[in-house]
Amino acid sequence: MSEKGRLIVVSGPSGAGKSTVVFKAIEGRKDMCFSTSVTSRKARPGEVDGREYFFITRERFAEMIENDELLEHAEYVGNCYGTPRKFVEDKLAQGMNVVLDIEVQGARQVAGKMPDAVKIFVIPPTLDELKNRLEKRGTETEESIAGRLTRAREEYAEADFYDYIVVNDTVDEAARELNAILLAEKCRFQNRVQYLREI
Repeated sequence: MSEKGRLIVVSGPSGAGKSTVVFKAIEGRKDMCFSTSVTSRKARPGEVDGREYFFITRERFAEMIENDELLEHAEYVGNCYGTPRKFVEDKLAQGMNVVLDIEVQGARQVAGKMPDAVKIFVIPPTLDELKNRLEKRGTETEESIAGRLTRAREEYAEADFYDYIVVNDTVDEAARELNAILLAEKCRFQNRVQYLREI
């Protein structure tokens, strides 16, 4: 009896290490994939349509919004980005768990359209640790770090609709927490009630 996949929405402040945790958690798993976003920006050298992004025109993007073909969308530095509903629904129907790595506003949009999505907020153990991680990158100015910390506090205040919080103290432990959540979700009564109906 095949089980439908789960939509997993992962958010967290910049520097929390969410992508690292997610990649570690899905390493070697055949039942999970990242959602491929659509964007109106031009492909960069080496990028392949359908791999990094689905590259589309601004007009097509507007059409997708109009036709409710996107689970969430946003504009960033003059380009549009969004999560295509059909890609996600097709993968879920195939029994794949689909991971979205998106910010809080996008997560709210997705939760509105797909209320059964599993929403996970990844955070560092403390804001001081977040500051240390941002400084260690060596790519941020002090002003930029201050801005990211302010944004992190705002995201914490807006995060009350998430189902789970994963604390990324060490990547291995956070990845274990993420996998434990996925296993628990898979075993939820409503996700397996069909087995009881065989009686």
